[in-house]
Parts: sequence; structure tokens; C-alpha cells
Amino acid sequence: MRILMLNNEFPPLGGGTGTVNKALLQRMAQMPSLEIDLVTSAEGTEFVEQHFAERIHIYKLPVRRFDIHHASNRELLAYAARALGFAMRRQLASPYDLCMAWSAVPAGGTALALRRLTGLPYLVRVCGPDIPGFERRYKALYPFLTPVIKAIWRSAETVVAKCSEEADLIHAVDGRVPITLIPNGVDMASFRQNTRPQRNFPLRLLCVARLIERKGQKQLIEAVHLLSQGGVDVRLDLIGTGDAQPAYQEQVKQLGLEDKVRFLGYVPRQWIADHYASADVFVLASYSEGMSVATLEAMAAGLPLVVTRTGGTADLVVEGVNGLTFDWGDVYALSSHLLALSNDRVLVRRMGVASRHRAGMFSWEAAAERYQGLFANLVSPNLFPEMGNAA
Repeated sequence: MRILMLNNEFPPLGGGTGTVNKALLQRMAQMPSLEIDLVTSAEGTEFVEQHFAERIHIYKLPVRRFDIHHASNRELLAYAARALGFAMRRQLASPYDLCMAWSAVPAGGTALALRRLTGLPYLVRVCGPDIPGFERRYKALYPFLTPVIKAIWRSAETVVAKCSEEADLIHAVDGRVPITLIPNGVDMASFRQNTRPQRNFPLRLLCVARLIERKGQKQLIEAVHLLSQGGVDVRLDLIGTGDAQPAYQEQVKQLGLEDKVRFLGYVPRQWIADHYASADVFVLASYSEGMSVATLEAMAAGLPLVVTRTGGTADLVVEGVNGLTFDWGDVYALSSHLLALSNDRVLVRRMGVASRHRAGMFSWEAAAERYQGLFANLVSPNLFPEMGNAA
């Protein structure tokens, strides 16, 4: 099968969607039935062709992008337009069997245009913020984007969601969209079981997420302040960048937490495991998630989880076994959970062991096999009737 993939981000550009794309391509490289071309964005102004594996090629189109972490609206529009022209030429020269768009916007728009021009069928894997209502900071944009997104979904063969909560959000927008559930995975070999001593050192918290309102670092900093006021020795490392960073840094300064909270910025993938290994607890106070890659990595690293009840949480967390959950914005519940863990380091260790055990249920190999089966079913449905869409 010849598969065209469209994704405006791919490492080192972007965040979780690109990371997932790379992890799956590494596994799909071992699948002789797949031949894949990925069309993505280049860093800077030069076109780049990369031979990723024997049957996988990556084409990076220049969109004048210089910030590796965030894409502007201009860059997204430039990618959509250039990807369409490039993919058209590739499709006419050597037709693909199927296109996979790694988001509704901008990749899905390109896939829809390509279908109307050439008849190439496509599927869409939602990334989260491309679901109307998912991202609060895009509230003003969703009324304009929703009709476009619905058209993209309805013309797709299927829409891939990572968890049932994400599927519910999609169906709240359009109940007629066919959905296939394929969860994210994690590379267990890249992370080691946390072995920090159980003695009463400062409780070291780690949050790996973009510094934006939806990820809830503001509430996490408030919780650290409450704990510190109560005499709890706690430290927080924030890994990531984002437009809320100046406000969070000012919040830390105003609360006098400069010795408690560190902003570590962007950390390259090859070093991220060391930060998980030096932490005691992973915290993610998000308003919404699909299925957090960072949370899966924390599990693989053997960390207990303290996370909000959002997309993927029910799949990843067994309450009281490998983590504790709370509602978005509930700083007191968050503080109470962290206090309980600070007071019981044996519980921290026990939950961490349970986290790593549960992480073993989510592998990239299994996810890649699910996608391979989905591709085969969409290309030749009569040969794989058992692989039908699952809502």
C-alpha cells in the first residue's frame, strides 16, 4: 500500500503530534506492506528530502518557519497550500492508495482538496485542538472553523480518536462522523523505573507540557504555594515553552516561589528520560487532553500520576493504584493529593511501580499494527471485513 501522510509538524518542529508521527513511522518501517511518503514543514527556507527508511520518505516544504515549537497562522496556511501542490504532483506521477491527515487543520483541509481534485480517499487523526470546543483559547475561532472541520470529517473515510472522551467531543459536534479508536503508545525501553530513595527529601514534581492556559500550570503553581505555606518541602520543574510563560514566571515571582519552581524550557527528546528519572511525581492539570504522550512517558518512567479527569485519564489511571485524579481548576484537591504523597513515600514508590506496569499495555508496536490494519481495511474493505470502524 502506498500511503501519503500530511502533517505540518515533525520533529524537531512542533509537539506531541509530530512525536507520535515519528514513533509510528519507526515501527511502520518494519512493515513491508507499507510504502509511506510524509509531507511536512521544513525549518527555515530550504526544501529537504529525507530517506527515513527503506520504504519511507519525508519531504519537508519551506514555509519560512523559524520557531520550532509553535506555528503561526501564516505558516499553517503556507503549509496547506504548498502541501497540496506537492502532493498533487506526487499523486499524478505515482498514485497513492490512501492519505492520512494528522489533523483536521491544516492537513485535513489539504486532504479534502486532494480528494476532490484526484479522488484520493483519506482519513483524519485528530490532534485535540482541531476538535471544536477542545481548546479554550480558540473559543473565538471555533464558530468560523467548525463548518470547515465538519466538512473535512464528513468526507473522510474515518476519523481516528485516541480515547472515548475525544470521540464523544467529535460526536458532540457531528454525530454522523465515523470514528476509529486507536490509543497512543510509549517506548518502554527509553525509560527506566524511577529509583529515587524513599526518604523525606523534597517532593519533586514534574510537569511536561506546553506553557499555555489549557495545560493548567497556573493552578499547579498555586498548589505549590499552598503546600509551601503549610510547611511542605516541594519542588516543581516545568518543561516546555509557550505564550503563558511570562505570566507564569511573574506568578512565581509574586508568590515568592523562585526557589521552588524552575522553568526548564524545551528539553530535547534524548534528554527527557533523565528528567523523569529525577522526579517523584508527574502532574498534569490540563483542562483537556486526547491521550497525553507525556503522561504515558511518566508511567513508563515509574512515576505516580496526579492528573485531571480529562481525555485518556480513565485509560491511563487506576484511582489510588497508579495515580490520583482531580477536576480542572480544583487547586485544593490537587494540593491535597500532593500532600498525601509527600507524607507517604512508600505509597509514591508503590504507585510508581504500578504506573510502569500499566504503561506496558500501551505500545507503539500495537498502535502501528492497528493503523496498518485500518489502512488495509480502507483500501480493500472486502478483504478485511472484521476491521470495520468502531465508535
